[in-house]
Amino acid sequence: MRPAPRGRKPFEALRDPAFRRILAAASLLGAATIGDAFVYLLLQDRLDLPVSWFPLLPLGAAACYLLLAIPAGRIADRVGRRLPFLYGHLALLGVYATLLAPVGGPALLLLVPVLVLLGVFYATTDGVLMALAGPVLPTDGRAGGLAVLQTGQALARLLAAAGFGAAWTLWGPGPALWAALSALLAALAGGWALLPRDPSGTPAPGQPQAQIPERRTA
Repeated sequence: MRPAPRGRKPFEALRDPAFRRILAAASLLGAATIGDAFVYLLLQDRLDLPVSWFPLLPLGAAACYLLLAIPAGRIADRVGRRLPFLYGHLALLGVYATLLAPVGGPALLLLVPVLVLLGVFYATTDGVLMALAGPVLPTDGRAGGLAVLQTGQALARLLAAAGFGAAWTLWGPGPALWAALSALLAALAGGWALLPRDPSGTPAPGQPQAQIPERRTA
């Protein structure tokens, strides 16, 4: 009976330059992501929403995500994964800008754009990042490599949330959000430079898809 093949150690993925660039870009952008809880707190602060409304805000963003996740994935399969991932962070930038805008009138004029843009952000980044990184990883180390990628992104987001919370305490919500917006603009420029072109060989619409050879261990 043949022994089961042994997978590679997760951190071996860091030997691949393309993977390191994806990890660096995802971590850089994650370090400018303040976290959903702060977005909802900022909405509540701007609109003076009743506390009973607060649990409903994540449901609105989740509903937008559910509606947009499949279309976003299909678009990424057609045009490549790099641009949708970056454009998703532009949607997050739109969340920050909308929260800073002097919007008057009904609460829905601020509430709806923020929740929709937040849903767009998650629909075009979560699964798309995994699809972007997957082809550069060997089949026997893909799950471990993706776990390293998610861990790096999660740690960066944790630091971003802690930094934003400290900035809110020291400066107030407005200046803290301006700082987050500036950081995300810089991170987008860095992500654009760092992210490699799609390794998936995504063809133009109407062209045949090139086959990607799987990496194998020696």
